[in-house]
Amino acid sequence: MAITQTLEDGLKREFEIALDAADIETRIDARIATLAEQVKMPGFRPGKVPTSIVKTRYGKQVLGEVIQAAMDEATSSIIKDNNFQLAANPSLNITEYDEGGDLKAVMAFEIMPDVPDADLSSITVDKWKLDISAKEVDQAMEQLANENRPTKPIDKPRAVKAGDTVVIDFIGRVDGEAFEGGTAEGHQLKIGSNSFIPGFEDGLIGAKADKTIDVKVTFPAEYPAEHLAGKDSVFEVKVTEIREDDDVKLDDEFAKTFGMDDLAALKTALSDQLSRQHEAALRNQTKTSLLDALDDLYDDIDVPETLYSQEYAQICQQFYKSEQENDHDHDHDHDHDHDHDHKPDENMTDEQKEEANLIAIRRVKLGIVLTTIGQKNNLQVSEEEKNRAIYAEAQRYPGQQQEVLEYFTKNPEAAQQLAGPIFENKVVDFILDLCNVNDKTVTAEELYKNDEFEDLKTKSKSSTGKAKAKKAPAKSAAKKPADKKADAAKSDEKPATKAKATQKAPAKKAPAKKAASKKADS
Repeated sequence: MAITQTLEDGLKREFEIALDAADIETRIDARIATLAEQVKMPGFRPGKVPTSIVKTRYGKQVLGEVIQAAMDEATSSIIKDNNFQLAANPSLNITEYDEGGDLKAVMAFEIMPDVPDADLSSITVDKWKLDISAKEVDQAMEQLANENRPTKPIDKPRAVKAGDTVVIDFIGRVDGEAFEGGTAEGHQLKIGSNSFIPGFEDGLIGAKADKTIDVKVTFPAEYPAEHLAGKDSVFEVKVTEIREDDDVKLDDEFAKTFGMDDLAALKTALSDQLSRQHEAALRNQTKTSLLDALDDLYDDIDVPETLYSQEYAQICQQFYKSEQENDHDHDHDHDHDHDHDHKPDENMTDEQKEEANLIAIRRVKLGIVLTTIGQKNNLQVSEEEKNRAIYAEAQRYPGQQQEVLEYFTKNPEAAQQLAGPIFENKVVDFILDLCNVNDKTVTAEELYKNDEFEDLKTKSKSSTGKAKAKKAPAKSAAKKPADKKADAAKSDEKPATKAKATQKAPAKKAPAKKAASKKADS
């Protein structure tokens, strides 16, 4: 077998693999001889079937196996001899072969770019911290008061209005028949809480105490109880009492209802709680600052076209799904056509395509950089950390935890995907320990106003104000290097592959929302 490099263009490589007829025949004969020792045929003792008969029956199958084995051997040899790290699985195209003759094939792939060692201590990162204002604490206090505000009977008889709390008895019917879960007595319902199906609470506005009315509603098409989904229903409702919000005094006594010594202690607890609520956003902004610095530090790294195309398509698909969620009139057939028959960015504006392009390049490049830094510094995800991630994922599927755990046990590739974010965070923390860190104190408004795309557009501009083009990896013309020929040697080393799960994770079930509680505390 002869291997000749035919292309070296940026990260792209192509090799021609030549296998002469005699070599193919030798490999076939060796495989047939092995098979003859194993195959069982009527009239022959095990291991005594003539190779000519085995070849007649299994010749085509063996030919395919031999060619595949030779290509695997060539792949391993190419990777090992050149110390390549592949960006994705190679493509293989047999360009010349007639049965009994020579075989030629072209193997094409992209290699991962070299990530040079850099002085990570030279970069400066903003570590975001949140300044919780007194106004925000007061707003949280007011929200807490509203959520726990007592009610009182209305002073004068009047009709129900938005914001009232009503005490009701009701019975719901579909096609004239009462259904399970659709009946209750003494149920308290705050008008505007949206705790019942759409239309029910609005239907009570204008009702009067001790009067019975019919409220007509339609169950949502996605309602968990399938026998009610999409069905028209009539609720016979009697309003037994109308209540309104009572005043609440924000004082030490109010604080004590939440287990606090006084109002000052409650405010401190609310401030701490607000800070914890923003921890993920603060971490994300600090991480973004770090990634910005790495983006500048490793500005000249090439991005493999294969990985870029996958990331760009994924971003476009996310955009499309987001648009679909905002377009309820879009039919399923069009969605199907988009996924299979159209370019991923067909319905995107030029600005949206620019956004997807910038983000795709950045994500792929920084993913390569972080992975390389982690590997060079022996950062690893332990089995214990991976197991904790699997357990946390299982908790997101109430009632299906065991099924989810079994899924990850049977699919190590899927389990490995959960380890990705853990590994990335380890690398981020490793770099943060080395680089210069500036504390950046911001308000909650400043924390959430950043626009990643606008930041990227700003970063991509030169000092003259003209945008520096950040183009997708180009499909440039081939440059043929001097021929490199080698005899392929057997090797157990396999090309790097991108693992794919062989089965889907269990579908996450939406928690059932009852039509109404059978009995409610008054």
